[in-house]
Amino acid sequence: MGITFVNAYVPSALCCPSRASILTGKYPHNHHVVNNTLEGNCSSKLWQKIQEPYTFPALLKAMCGYQTFFAGKYLNEYGAEDAGGVGHVPPGWSFWYALEKNSKYYNYTLSVNGKARRHGENYSVDYLTDVLANMSLDFLEYKSNFEPFFMMIATPAPHSPWTPAPQYTKSFQNVSAPRNSNFNIHGKNKHWLIRQAKTPMSNSSIQFLDDAYRKRWQTLLSVDDLVEKLVKKLEVNGELDNTYIIYTSDNGYHTGQFSLPIDKRQLYEFDIKVPLLVRGPGIKPNQTNKMLVANIDLGPTILDIAGYDLNKTQMDGMSLLPLLRGDKNVTWRSDFLVEYQGEGYNGSDPTCPGLGPGVTHCFPDCVCEDSYNNTYACVRTLSAAWDLQYCEFDDREVFVEVYNLTADPHQINNIAKTIDQEILEKMNYRLMMLQSCSGATCRTPGVFDPGYRFDPRLMFSNHGLRARRFSAQFL
Repeated sequence: MGITFVNAYVPSALCCPSRASILTGKYPHNHHVVNNTLEGNCSSKLWQKIQEPYTFPALLKAMCGYQTFFAGKYLNEYGAEDAGGVGHVPPGWSFWYALEKNSKYYNYTLSVNGKARRHGENYSVDYLTDVLANMSLDFLEYKSNFEPFFMMIATPAPHSPWTPAPQYTKSFQNVSAPRNSNFNIHGKNKHWLIRQAKTPMSNSSIQFLDDAYRKRWQTLLSVDDLVEKLVKKLEVNGELDNTYIIYTSDNGYHTGQFSLPIDKRQLYEFDIKVPLLVRGPGIKPNQTNKMLVANIDLGPTILDIAGYDLNKTQMDGMSLLPLLRGDKNVTWRSDFLVEYQGEGYNGSDPTCPGLGPGVTHCFPDCVCEDSYNNTYACVRTLSAAWDLQYCEFDDREVFVEVYNLTADPHQINNIAKTIDQEILEKMNYRLMMLQSCSGATCRTPGVFDPGYRFDPRLMFSNHGLRARRFSAQFL
């Protein structure tokens, strides 16, 4: 019924930084949410003070006269006692039904406009996806018809613990994780965290990830039910033709690629690429769009739809509205920034002492999904001539990974040592520019755009290509 964006990405493949990018329209180095902890600025007092007043819902409500509704998972540390508990209702929300902390399906607490409501484990009244659906339907039934409305419904599904509704526990019995060419192979020529994965994976690891994949699909059947109910309700209300519906996620996921069992956080397509579907007024049906879009574009798009002047914001993203309307001769980006600050613990993992301190999210066979120095930044480029990813790690090796996705869509071969030196230098410089960008400077021409200007004298030539460290601001 609308448009599918086949090249939609997140700048950071982790829940809290990605959700902060959706809300603020900013890259992580500008909203300063770097991981899922309070210390990493996830729903912290600092976030509440500096970023929350300028999120797009706050502007929608205060400046555009919208009634706004939130239901579901907000930020992973929302509700933490050190940051105001569930009594904190962020500015910008007329109706607030937010999950305390991280994803659950049963036995959770909701903040209902700042008051705690505890739920148990009775499917008919407590299954969170259905509870969110019912709250959303109630809002559509009882909202004011004299103000425009905005709803954000954030189902934890298909996040772990992957608990399906009872009627869907037998679905997809023959489904398993995709066996692409990068499944269960050694990640040679990659950052050490990828190289340390055990290859081939144990039978128990493969069974575990296949089971996770199947359960994720099962949980999404309830999300499908939610979407169907909402669309039908809008239709009954006579509002469907005048409502934009946006469907997306906060990160991708891997299940066995490069022998990493399950998680996200990595720089590869399987973790940074997300679905993005949009239907609404002026959008022709059955469209596919190949432009490079990111979740930092969602806030500007929604504000643009509401008629707000985007020049008044500090957002890094671009409005998708010209693409949605099918405007001719739209000038669009050819690259964007991916950035992530690794999470680790000071002590060694007790089950894997041989790996030393700094690793985290380790599986029983000592395959770890994250570490302090899994800290990287990338330029992801998609132009007429190039489908390229250039990444630098902030570690002792100052490791570089480069992929030509035209020839190598599953990112098996790191071509950092064989690609043309001039392209490397240009990408290195572009990465520096994007890591320090803010607002309009995040939207300047990319390396392969006609308007791009490159001055080699601006490079740190006396230190060599790979000597640059990450900015203190990002870390």
